[in-house]
This record gives sequence, structure tokens and C-alpha cells, in this order.
Amino acid sequence: MAAVEKALHALFVAADGTSLRKEDLKKARELAAMLDELARVVRPGRLLVDAAAGKSYVGLLAAELVGVERVHVIERDAARARLCREAAARLTRPAELTVVEGDVASSASWPDAADVVVALHACGAASDAVLDAAVAAKTRWLFLVPCCYAHAVPFSAHAERLADAMGVPDHAEVRRRVVISLIDTERTLRLEAAGWETTVMALVPPTVTPHNLMWRARRMREPNRMRQASERLAKLRAGDGRLGDGRLVVPR
Repeated sequence: MAAVEKALHALFVAADGTSLRKEDLKKARELAAMLDELARVVRPGRLLVDAAAGKSYVGLLAAELVGVERVHVIERDAARARLCREAAARLTRPAELTVVEGDVASSASWPDAADVVVALHACGAASDAVLDAAVAAKTRWLFLVPCCYAHAVPFSAHAERLADAMGVPDHAEVRRRVVISLIDTERTLRLEAAGWETTVMALVPPTVTPHNLMWRARRMREPNRMRQASERLAKLRAGDGRLGDGRLVVPR
């Protein structure tokens, strides 16, 4: 943690006599946990894609502290991309850095091939776009931490219909948790059906951030696992909202 906090200040604050803010200290905990994950899979020469990167806290700290040699940053906000380039100039270790100002949903933003994809707090539909792009690129590893389950999320409308069919009440907190769980279920099955061995885990405690779940996925292409996930995904997507004898009817 001390090394992460020091590097976070040196790269992104870089002002004598200042210290990290409370929100920065929370961010440092997330970054430390993510860097621990990356340290297990990073190898010399492997390309790390930091998607929906913001200022690329993950990508640049991975270069500074973990030894990542090649970083491809995707960030659509020009101001954040500029701050990323400024922070990169303060790196003490050499790294090959590419910063693309573009949307993660655009194939033009992605490299031809990638070894590891990370997206820390990809907001709303950006998480789904990163997931789909990582699958399309046949990336070895994906570390995805979604944020903000807005109506723009592709499976959101269907999750709402399924919640209606199950009789979920309109109490906001109850309904929100069910809908989020259905969205997360669809994302998990989508990865597994595409051949990814997937673990959903808490990156940090919920006291650090309520958006604390991480999808850690490794491309394995295990046929039986893929078939089972595909069948479950088809059932989930086929749910039409009709009710039979108290159960959700899913067409075969």
C-alpha cells in the first residue's frame, strides 16, 4: 500500500507539500488489489490494455510497480487522456505507451492483439463493450470491475422484464439488487460461453466502494463448460415474462 500511495502521488499529483485526498486513499486500496492480480499474470513483453481508463491509474501504476512493459490506453475523454500522457512522462521505468482517444465500443480503439485487458470501474454499457472486445480479441486474461448499472446496459431492459415476471416488488432497493444480479449473471454466462474460466470476486470490501466486484477471466476454451454456459445463457435470454404455475416460464 505504501508503494502504491507513493507512486499514485508521484505520477498523478506531483506537487511538493501535498498529500493524497481521502478519495485517493480509497482508490489506492483498489489499485493495490488490482496490481496484486496483474502481478500474477504479467510476463515480459505482454501487452496490457487499460480500457475505459480515465487517467490510466491501473496501466501506469502497473508499468511503474509491476514491470508491465507495454500499455495500450483507451479513453474517450480528451482531458483525461492528456493527463494520462502527462503522468506517463513521470514514470521512472521505461514502458511503451499508446494512448487512444476513443470509445471502447469501437474496434478502431483496440490493438490487433492483447494479452491482458483491465477495466476498473468501466461505467454502464462500457463494461459490456470491454467484455465483448476482449472476447473478440481472444485476450488471455480479463479483469473487469463494472460500475453504474444504468438503463444503457444492454441486458438492463430484459432484466427488468424478468424481475416483473418473478413478481419482484417496486421497492427500489429490493428491485435494484435483483436487476443487478440478473445483469451480472448474463455477463458471467456470456464470458463462460465464449470459453473463459470466470471467477467473480470482491476486489476490495464494500466499505471502499459499493462497486467492488471483479470478474477475473482466463481464456481456456473448455468445451463442456462452454456448452453448459451457452445453454444457461440461452435460457436466461429467452425468458419471455410469462408466468405458469408460480414459476418463470422459459421457452425451450
